Amino acid sequence: MLNTLLQETAQDAEALVDGEPVEKTLSIIELITSSGTAGIVIIAVLFLLLIIATYIYFERLFAVKEASKVDANFMNQIKNYVSDGKIDSAQDLCMQANSPVSRLISKGISRIGKPLEDINTAIENAGRLEVYSLEKNVSVLATISGAAPMIGFLGTVIGMIISIFEIANSGGSIDIKTLADGLYTAMTTTVGGLVVGIVAYIAYNHLVVKTDKVVYQMEANSLDFLDLLNEPV
Repeated sequence: MLNTLLQETAQDAEALVDGEPVEKTLSIIELITSSGTAGIVIIAVLFLLLIIATYIYFERLFAVKEASKVDANFMNQIKNYVSDGKIDSAQDLCMQANSPVSRLISKGISRIGKPLEDINTAIENAGRLEVYSLEKNVSVLATISGAAPMIGFLGTVIGMIISIFEIANSGGSIDIKTLADGLYTAMTTTVGGLVVGIVAYIAYNHLVVKTDKVVYQMEANSLDFLDLLNEPV
């Protein structure tokens, strides 16, 4: 009896550190591996989507930043060249700049001598191509932001099915460990799907804002060029 009491006291003492109960911790890796095969597969898919979203975001971000770089004196030089009739010099300047704005202006310069409406149409068509190039793969981010939570919810449903199946086949004796596996699948996939979806959604909207700024810059410079051609000689 005394030995039993001493053993219980020793076990209680080991469970205390500085008078506080020792809390069991669970790492992210343990949480994922505890979610069963279905949970691991879904988490792997979500992780792949996160890598794709991250790559697209940074690749497009650098591309948009590069596209937004325009020399402050670019349009002034273009105006001087066009006013002086130095069309070739203006084209050379556009080729050196090599930006969406310079390519639009170059398209307009190549149409000088034609009706203003034709020049405007040519610039608009070139602008659509530039916008399409800037928005390359951005729609994939929007797809991931919507699909990732749905994939996570699929894992939730699978986890709940596993738990209900185990309860139905327990024969009145529920195995908590097996039941917990299904709940782990449900919870981890839900969290994973939401995290990937939120990251992709924020990345998508940030790129949209950055791209809109470049589009506005293209429109403003195009209008300046058309106003230059519309000025009386």
